[in-house]
Amino acid sequence: MQTLFPALRVTDLDAALAFYTTFGYDLVGSVDVGGGTSLAMLAFPEEAEVTLELVHRPADGPVTPGGLDHLAVQVDDLEATRERLRVAGLRPGEVELPGGSEGPRIAWLVDPDCYRIELVQWPAGHPDGMTRADFPDNAS
Repeated sequence: MQTLFPALRVTDLDAALAFYTTFGYDLVGSVDVGGGTSLAMLAFPEEAEVTLELVHRPADGPVTPGGLDHLAVQVDDLEATRERLRVAGLRPGEVELPGGSEGPRIAWLVDPDCYRIELVQWPAGHPDGMTRADFPDNAS
């Protein structure tokens, strides 16, 4: 099995698309499902598959982030990414070091529907993504 993508409900599809394409995603395709529901499928330019779906379903009432805590997005250079986002009019937060100086560097960003996005830059030599090796005490 393989996780495909999260799907986020959004209040305003145009505003959400503007935010996420400014953030760096490309619009792969969109679908009008009918009944006022529209879907937008996104991926970063270097990704072969869709990695995020935006769902606009106004008939279901107000959008709240609910139980979703955040999306995590790996970046190669956190400072350059933060600067690019600032220049584009977005507001990334300050750099944090949750694992100390040897751990990842992170910053936070919030989309128009208040979904939080964690920008993560791994330390030099760390493989892409978070793996089982990051949790040696839980290895099975």
